[in-house]
Amino acid sequence: MEGFGTKILFEIPILGGIPLTETVVNTWIIMAILTIFAVFATRRFDKIPRGIQNVVEAIVDVINKFTAQTMGEDKKGFSAYMGTLFLFLLLANLFGLFGLRPPTADLNTTFALAIMTFLIIHTNGVRRKGAKKYLKGFLEPFPAMLPLNIIGELALPISLAFRLFGNIIGGVIIVGLLYGGLASLSGMLGITFIPVLQAAIPVVFHLYFDLFAGVLQTFIFVMLSMVFISMAMD
Repeated sequence: MEGFGTKILFEIPILGGIPLTETVVNTWIIMAILTIFAVFATRRFDKIPRGIQNVVEAIVDVINKFTAQTMGEDKKGFSAYMGTLFLFLLLANLFGLFGLRPPTADLNTTFALAIMTFLIIHTNGVRRKGAKKYLKGFLEPFPAMLPLNIIGELALPISLAFRLFGNIIGGVIIVGLLYGGLASLSGMLGITFIPVLQAAIPVVFHLYFDLFAGVLQTFIFVMLSMVFISMAMD
């Protein structure tokens, strides 16, 4: 059960004690990394880009083009949200490579992101079509489908949250069990001073669960967010 819950690292001694979990602390670390990078990378821009400015402009250009190609040129303004979402999820999912628990291995994080996307979907659907026309869409193809259409919409953030959470927490649990098993095996073989098995064997699993699956789940979450928002507005 330890693999499902995050540890409380410490408490802030106010209001009876506010617990801070691994998820909160690691999320703060990601926020700090992105903020420092944004400040450092954009503090001085030249007409002729060079150095880190080339990297920043390349990232922005890729995100803008990808958003325009997926959602349409008229929805290019969503690139700021999609880019931020992509960078946050990418760093969060890759945290396992550094021996830290990914914030996305916490259902609270994935649900928060899914609810944000859910609100953006319906807010922009109403803004583009008007409240009357948008709500009328829940009666299609015939009025009897209203309950199913509502259930389908409510299931959207749940599926988004659990898809991301399930894939990331699955990797965390498997890698955790692997380390535990290798530690026991090392003890049985008398290799206790130098963790040879724990240092070599898990590398392949980290590359798959943290790198490959992390990047893939980031892409899937962002892509689905783009598709659902675009569908609501068209």
